[in-house]
Amino acid sequence: MLQESRCVAVVLAVSMACAALPALAKDAVPSSAAHDQAVQKVLSSDAYKKALAVLDEQHGRIVDDGIALTEIPAPPFKEAKRAQAFAELLRASGLKDVAQDDEGNVLGLRPGTAGGDQVVVVSAHMDTVFPEGTDVKVKREGTRLAAPGIGDDTMSLAVLAGYVRALDAAGIRTRDNILFVGTVGEEGPGDLRGVRYLFTKGKYQGKIKAFYSVESGSVARVTHGGVGSKRYRATFQGPGGHSFGAFGLVNPMYALGQAATAFSTMSVPTHPKTTYSIGRLGGGTSVNSIPVDAWMEVDMRSEDMDALKRVEDRFLTIVKEAVATENFARSTKEGEIKLKLDAIGDRPAGTTAVDTDIVQYAIAAIKAGGYEPNLNRSSTDSNLPMSLGVPAITVGRMAPGTFGRSHALDEWLDAEKGPMVKAMGTTLSTILATTGMQ
Repeated sequence: MLQESRCVAVVLAVSMACAALPALAKDAVPSSAAHDQAVQKVLSSDAYKKALAVLDEQHGRIVDDGIALTEIPAPPFKEAKRAQAFAELLRASGLKDVAQDDEGNVLGLRPGTAGGDQVVVVSAHMDTVFPEGTDVKVKREGTRLAAPGIGDDTMSLAVLAGYVRALDAAGIRTRDNILFVGTVGEEGPGDLRGVRYLFTKGKYQGKIKAFYSVESGSVARVTHGGVGSKRYRATFQGPGGHSFGAFGLVNPMYALGQAATAFSTMSVPTHPKTTYSIGRLGGGTSVNSIPVDAWMEVDMRSEDMDALKRVEDRFLTIVKEAVATENFARSTKEGEIKLKLDAIGDRPAGTTAVDTDIVQYAIAAIKAGGYEPNLNRSSTDSNLPMSLGVPAITVGRMAPGTFGRSHALDEWLDAEKGPMVKAMGTTLSTILATTGMQ
């Protein structure tokens, strides 16, 4: 938290028209008979029914595992203890090839029948948005569980381990190798560092044929578009001085104010949806001093990389113009205003086309489960593979309306057995259709 004597937290958010990509009505979501048939083949098989029965039987264990993992703090860049516990959980669930890579991701391979080195990734992220010292003790009232990070995305880790046990107990083999992954750095400051490493430096670089991120949301939601973002911390620096005695010298706060005003009035397109925000700003020494510095943190997002680049370019021009304007308007005899720019976030945008197999299987499974498919765009681990052209989606594993308050201290989910098992089974059927259940 910022000290009151140093800074003030301000939000200047401007989102030009429109909410998230609208949900598509069930009969408007395209699907193919071939994908419907493939999913029905999975659902009608004795092996899948046995796997679903195992999920039902082990529901309590999955919930308990989720609670145990939630109560291991995993703030940004400090996921190590939770990663160790998740690795142990995967081993205890039957995976023999479990390891951590150099970035901290946990990887566990379940071999397929086709052999080869290509894999389908089924992942969940291990980090949370909450800083060190946050009370992560789970509060339980009946089937309702509340704790920071329990939904986003800790319970998904327990679900992945449950899938491993269910597949083994049912004797299910898949054509494709499945790589179960717990990623680090999905949330804000992590900037997708875990999945970035997985695709660009890790052991499986160039070997991932499809990617699932299992997240906290509704099983009916299919995130097939990744919203890209650029984030900067812009610091304006000057000589400072006494507010009365040195009056007339350049002032970093004035440069920041000019930049913030110009930035807040930018025009951006509604389609593709493009947004910008000043999330934090601060600086200064005291009320009666000309500050030596003033800073702001800026977030820019778009569904389209070209639109995002235009907003970023305009921001960079604005902050430089603000420096030049302040240096021209006031005295620089003790020194000029200088600009320090730090990139603090860079997430690529991307899309997995609706007619891609991985999306079609998800739609077919959601419909077969009796839910209404909702095609969505967001910022998740799937952004990175989407940007590289790898088929990728983020899917939910909870029944609609059984979770809420993500990123809040009172984040919650309802672990009632029936709805939760049905939702988990629906997501599993999507994965099995994609990986070729034998």
